[in-house]
Amino acid sequence: MAKDGEGATNPPQGKCCGVVQEAAAKGTERRNKRREKAQPWIVLKLTIGLTLGIIGYASYVYIGRFCVPMIKRSKSILGGRRFGIPFLVIFCILLAMMLWSYAMIVIVSPGKARDHVEPSPEPPPRQNPVPDWWDSSSDLGHGPGQFEYRGATEGAQSNGSTTLESHAPPSEKPGRQRDDNVGDASAIPAVQQARVRNEINANGHGETSGLPAGLTRRPPMNPALLPEWRYCYKDGFVKPPRAHHCRACGTCILKYDHHCPWIGQCVGARNHKFFVVFLEWAAVFCMWTFATLVAGAVQEGRDGDLDAQYIVIIALSGLFILFTLTLLATHVRLIILNTSTVESLNKQYMTEREKALLARQFSWHQFGAKRRVRKQWDRDWGNPYTEGNLWWLGSYRENWESVMGHSKWGWFLPIGRSPQDGVNWTPNPRFHSDGRPRPRSQWPAELR
Repeated sequence: MAKDGEGATNPPQGKCCGVVQEAAAKGTERRNKRREKAQPWIVLKLTIGLTLGIIGYASYVYIGRFCVPMIKRSKSILGGRRFGIPFLVIFCILLAMMLWSYAMIVIVSPGKARDHVEPSPEPPPRQNPVPDWWDSSSDLGHGPGQFEYRGATEGAQSNGSTTLESHAPPSEKPGRQRDDNVGDASAIPAVQQARVRNEINANGHGETSGLPAGLTRRPPMNPALLPEWRYCYKDGFVKPPRAHHCRACGTCILKYDHHCPWIGQCVGARNHKFFVVFLEWAAVFCMWTFATLVAGAVQEGRDGDLDAQYIVIIALSGLFILFTLTLLATHVRLIILNTSTVESLNKQYMTEREKALLARQFSWHQFGAKRRVRKQWDRDWGNPYTEGNLWWLGSYRENWESVMGHSKWGWFLPIGRSPQDGVNWTPNPRFHSDGRPRPRSQWPAELR
């Protein structure tokens, strides 16, 4: 009897597990809903006030505590008025140019897809455009940038060669798969993986490239131009090419590059030019401020009368020199390659996988062999950043002018507008009409 009573007081174990699982599922659903909501306007624009506050404080210290005392000759910093007036004039010019370019990047919209396309139902799925030799496998769940190789043991069960995984079009809802993680500067659009048959070599259609069967390049076979691939399930329309859904802004952005909190919005097709111009002037402004204040601080330090606020601005300007120059170099490279931050990440995934494949096949000191393999891959498919880029226009200059404009004044001044409308794009003729890459042997004769 005691055993029966004792058993009756214990709750069923299955019921407890069910309650825990249900609570966890509801919590996950609530978090996902919060992530899909656009950030409030005040949150988006908050850092603009912070940025202006930093600029204002730097201007106060430089003008009020550095230049004015020199002009009044109350301090003998760097020679008094002879340096104070030129320093003040140059600083004010640089400050005005930086504020002008900052105002343009804050005011000019990157371009929103909803202003150019109408809501539409999900396009009907069509026959898989990937060639028969591209063997998709739905049981692979690796995230972006991950890869898997069949070693000697596992490979012996198939055909004995090393297999490099690559991207393939998702089987359902590609728009959702691609845009769930877009919304800030570090966001990476998720992509699915595919298993590739080993009997096909690097050129993709049975011709010999002179490399072992396992040493083959598998570029992403994403049909990026198909409507079903570009459909956004959050906004409910077919996005223009190169557009992505920004989680922070809550909408699809034309030629989405990244969401920049410093400007309170995204960098995209319409304002990428102004973003680069702002970085140019911000870098020059910070370098001038840093160099002159360091010289003044050294002089005052010798006299034992160093202003502590000089040190604060020197530290801030030094930090922002590194930040702006790094961003500027990155975006100049992206523009001359006619790619975006999001698009370049996909190429980096492929490059990382290829590095891992070469490291598996060759010893660390076989640099020449690795270089020959890479050259052969480029001969078969083209360099992934130039000829193998869907949006490559033919030269660095053409790519640059497609964003920054043809006027050289516009490369350095926040004037005019970008030639890009963000909706219509000219794809690389080396690719299929649906956006999939083709091996060099299938390129137009004049481009091979």
